[in-house]
Amino acid sequence: MGFEVIPAIDIKGGRCVQLRQGKSDAVLFSAENPVMIALHWLSMGASRLHIIDLDAALQVGTDNFGLIAEIVKRAKVKGRAKVQVGGGVRSYKAALRLLNLGVDRIIFGTAMLKSPQLVRRIADEFSPRRVMIALDVRHGKVAIDGWREVTGIGMREAVEKASNMGAGSLLFTNIDVEGLMAGINIATIKEFLSYTSLPVVVSGGITSLEDIARIEEAGASGVVIGSALYTGKLRLEEALRIRRRQDSNL
Repeated sequence: MGFEVIPAIDIKGGRCVQLRQGKSDAVLFSAENPVMIALHWLSMGASRLHIIDLDAALQVGTDNFGLIAEIVKRAKVKGRAKVQVGGGVRSYKAALRLLNLGVDRIIFGTAMLKSPQLVRRIADEFSPRRVMIALDVRHGKVAIDGWREVTGIGMREAVEKASNMGAGSLLFTNIDVEGLMAGINIATIKEFLSYTSLPVVVSGGITSLEDIARIEEAGASGVVIGSALYTGKLRLEEALRIRRRQDSNL
């Protein structure tokens, strides 16, 4: 699989939103109908969508399962694009519900620390490929529960734990730069990548085509882009065009 450029669809209260630093009162973008937004990204050529249920992650608010189900259904029709979903997946029932929809990858975050047996069970029963573990890092330490709690676990230890649970891939988010649209911290990304041979998708601070190129050169398997797309600082079609051009030169 080549390097992936993946648009983010964060859902809160039935709306598609982008938050600065994950704070509910710092809304950068908010729009109705996440399904139509998903269709827009698919029409631009996205081959994978990244959906986070913020209400489930924070264990408050709206049940967004119906919206997620509709997006997955539409993605299958639109060229069989893949969908990865996370946010509050902390039980076998919740994971199975998503997998039965046809979700390609379940993203586990808090569950890695609080329900490691759940992550292992999904990896064993459905294959490691279906399991992505999200390691969201603030000041070098992993944050959980919708980024509200910062643990004492560093990146190296967290990566080792994730690897031992049978994860097929990792999602690394640098919270320190997330939503600020001021660029990436490539040194932190390189440090994280040095701890694992698993495919790593990077999120947080990605604002330019140069950011994407530097992350790919560092050895990541893809990027998730949110705020920069929704505010117009970065155009998905331009990022995808560069990817296709680079792939054709291989």
